[in-house]
Amino acid sequence: MALSLQNAGSPALISLTSFGNAEVRRHGQLYFAQLAHRAGANGYEVREELLLNPAEELPALAAYGRDHQLDLVYSCPQPLFAMDGSLNTAAVQHAVAASHSLGATWLKMSIGGFASQSVAHSAQGFAALKSAIEGAGLTLLIENDQTTAAGTVQALQRFFAAADAAGLPLPMTFDMGNWHYLGECALQAAQLFGSRVAYVHAKGVQRLPAKWVAVPLAESAAAWRAILRALPSDAPRAIEYPLIGDDLVAVTRQELAVLRDATALQAR
Repeated sequence: MALSLQNAGSPALISLTSFGNAEVRRHGQLYFAQLAHRAGANGYEVREELLLNPAEELPALAAYGRDHQLDLVYSCPQPLFAMDGSLNTAAVQHAVAASHSLGATWLKMSIGGFASQSVAHSAQGFAALKSAIEGAGLTLLIENDQTTAAGTVQALQRFFAAADAAGLPLPMTFDMGNWHYLGECALQAAQLFGSRVAYVHAKGVQRLPAKWVAVPLAESAAAWRAILRALPSDAPRAIEYPLIGDDLVAVTRQELAVLRDATALQAR
């Protein structure tokens, strides 16, 4: 199920939120997409929540990615299923259209309120979802988010089992850090879901008195190397933790090197 990149030897992208929400909104996502490319990234993940003018920004991001043969992921914060458990058809249609504007073939969403009433009720939406995704030529990547309804092992196992039974075997975005926010074991989750993981949000985590926070891999309190080893070595990894420094290109280049070195060791 793993996706491939243009440069399969170094499958590393940047989630553009890594540069800080305020800074990305101030400069625009194209600015940081260009920075990520200069630092050596194979592509970038565009975040809908940070778009200020999608009608202008998405085509510009698409053109830059196309000109430089980069891999593009569209991240939609709207959930697949509404709180009443029904398919969020409007959100799916919106995300498909935005992905097309970006020129992305990968669309990332979370499951939202799937099975909030019953699995059978929500599963009625699978036929429409399959038609929308396959007809659009997109790969839908299901992410574990930071909510109990859509980010716990149990919730995702239930969703994937129902989707598989409906003939819709969906790959997964595995966010290494989000499990910790819900008290789940990231390593156990990697072992359980590894066979369907097609994209990885690589991040370290540390515990503050009131909450978990994302940090660079080398600063993580979690066993990040063990987690990566439990995931497919050819699945693209995207940095999704704060990239901060006076020379952002150098900082980004260094963090990409850490991620690639870990991936290269895993593949041996």
